[in-house]
Amino acid sequence: MERKASFAPLADHRTRVLILGSLPGEASLAAAQYYAHPRNQFWRLVGAVINTDLVALDYSARLASLREHGIGLWDSIGSATRPGSLDTAIRDVEANPLAALVATLPALRCVAFNGAKSASIGAPLLVRAADFAQLRLPSSSPAHAALTFEAKLAEWMNLRKFLR
Repeated sequence: MERKASFAPLADHRTRVLILGSLPGEASLAAAQYYAHPRNQFWRLVGAVINTDLVALDYSARLASLREHGIGLWDSIGSATRPGSLDTAIRDVEANPLAALVATLPALRCVAFNGAKSASIGAPLLVRAADFAQLRLPSSSPAHAALTFEAKLAEWMNLRKFLR
């Protein structure tokens, strides 16, 4: 089975919140874009957090807006094998070097895990890095339909306090 890999991190010296997914799904890999599946709620959720209609923007403008608001993106998993896009099918995980990345982010105030799989892989890698908060957010994935958009948004809005 073919290994699937994450994208390069989107983060710089202004990053106050780093949002970590698990591993890009098939639609994202095909488009070479974070959260490209049209039913993934990521852009709506983050847009509400920063009061910006990210869905209406093209991809490069979305990324620029995230940077301007101090939000970075990456994935807890650097590469893995996985048929399809479900996190439950992820095997043979090689984690991304999260501790090394966060060490380069002087303004970092919070690492937010987008879903349980991201948290289960990423949180143990950041145990010794205690200079920032860690939040486990409900997944923005369309596969995580147990919660309504509004319920997810209530949790995601906790990111605002770290962006001020």
